[in-house]
Amino acid sequence: MAIEAAAGGQSAFDQLVQEARPKRTVAQNLKRFARRKPAGAISAVVLILLALIALFAPVIATHDPIRDQVAAERLEAPSASHIMGTDNLGRDVFSRVIYGARISLQVGFLAIGLGTVVGMVIGVLSGYLGGKLDLVVQRVVDVLMGFPFIILAMLLVVALGASLLNVGLALSVAIVPRVVRLSRSSTLSVKEEVYVLAAVTIGVSLLRMVLRHILPNTLGPVFVLATGALGGVIVAEAGLAFLGLGIPPPSPSWGGMLNIGARGY
Repeated sequence: MAIEAAAGGQSAFDQLVQEARPKRTVAQNLKRFARRKPAGAISAVVLILLALIALFAPVIATHDPIRDQVAAERLEAPSASHIMGTDNLGRDVFSRVIYGARISLQVGFLAIGLGTVVGMVIGVLSGYLGGKLDLVVQRVVDVLMGFPFIILAMLLVVALGASLLNVGLALSVAIVPRVVRLSRSSTLSVKEEVYVLAAVTIGVSLLRMVLRHILPNTLGPVFVLATGALGGVIVAEAGLAFLGLGIPPPSPSWGGMLNIGARGY
């Protein structure tokens, strides 16, 4: 009887929470997000534009970025046939820039996705459970945030090898501590809310508590951080590629193209 009463109380509580939440359409939610988080909205628009360019690269590009190598057209100036000119191997620079967006977004999404997931799991558990776990996590985060992440990323790429996967893993190290700190602070605020305290009172499990009540209310700030950090990750990937630690050639990479241009001119 006690178990049935607890289950009934939990079900009634979930229903009450759902009814208390205002009903909004997708368009209303987007407008509300853009009004409250303009930086996140602008980042999302830029991200969508980059994604569209990468998705329709075969349509936008005028040449094959790898195979179209014409020795007689090496280092040509911009023209009607080559909008941005050609590189030291006679490849169309415009097409390589367009296809390079794919590489940059793949690395960016991998680093942001992995860093966000790992950081949110650690941050939410650290903030909700507290105690020694929270103390240890915060000291590790302090160390990581105080260390130049580009140096750490370079060390990881050298140790793991230069590839798309390894570069993404190395750059995710820069995202994890920031997501941990933000999600932890959001969790500390959310767990003091009345509906969370009520859920604890009726015996909601830790997993259900995190998935239903804590995590959804910490996603907003983390989403803004993630979209804003995407540009930094792309720049960091270009920096690694410029130093010869990015995606190996002949794959078109923005940083790799800068490296070739610096050596060619």
